[in-house]
Amino acid sequence: MAGKMQGKVALVTGGAEGIGAAIGRMIVAEGGKVMLCDVQIDKARALAGELGDNADAFELDVRDLDHWHLAVKAVQTRFGKLTVLCNVAGISEPGNVVDVDLDSWRRTIDINLEGPFYGMRAAIPAMEASSEPCAIVNIGSMIAIRAAAFVAAYSASKAGLQGLTRSVALDCAERGLPIRANMVHPGAIRTPMYDRYKYSGADTPENIETSFAATHPMNRIGEPHEVAKAAVFLASDEASFTTGCDFTVDGGGSIRS
Repeated sequence: MAGKMQGKVALVTGGAEGIGAAIGRMIVAEGGKVMLCDVQIDKARALAGELGDNADAFELDVRDLDHWHLAVKAVQTRFGKLTVLCNVAGISEPGNVVDVDLDSWRRTIDINLEGPFYGMRAAIPAMEASSEPCAIVNIGSMIAIRAAAFVAAYSASKAGLQGLTRSVALDCAERGLPIRANMVHPGAIRTPMYDRYKYSGADTPENIETSFAATHPMNRIGEPHEVAKAAVFLASDEASFTTGCDFTVDGGGSIRS
């Protein structure tokens, strides 16, 4: 039986590890093809090699529009078309508005907001050229919906990406393009990004995990494959009448009392 990604060709940023790697694995498992894009190119190539002929890797700095055009061209050359874009690459660094390091602020906005903007700018014409149903899936955060005091830049970048995703969804629909744009909003997920907080030394890893888990009514940390399932659903034709959607995978964190 064909998988839900049969015939789909995806570009996934942050594809070397964490949520991006989980999405890449699931796309191939569901019959699709994927270009794993990351600055950590050795890790991305290793994963692509593990996944076989339906996966490849490309070194991409999402902050560089020229890199994006090269990445999109690489997907078209390798797999013949581009029908899915998953903007996963992102960073999270602590700091409130008064104290956040300005380089950290700029780096977070550049990667988390400008990166997906550049990606959609480069990918949409290629998707239109495919003449097939296409999908954009942007990874947000429950913090886009419920801001957190200790991560001002991250809160701003993910809320900004939410507005941008909705704008793209409306624009594509109004222009009659068969391109949907949706968001997945994870809570705390067991990834290298999460581990940087867990092992930051601010407290014991056990206490930090307990604290993070407590911000989710389900009282645990999520797993990358749980986010990947939502992303692949939204990327597939099973979500053919869904655009501009906010799909939370956060254990209830964004609606907690």
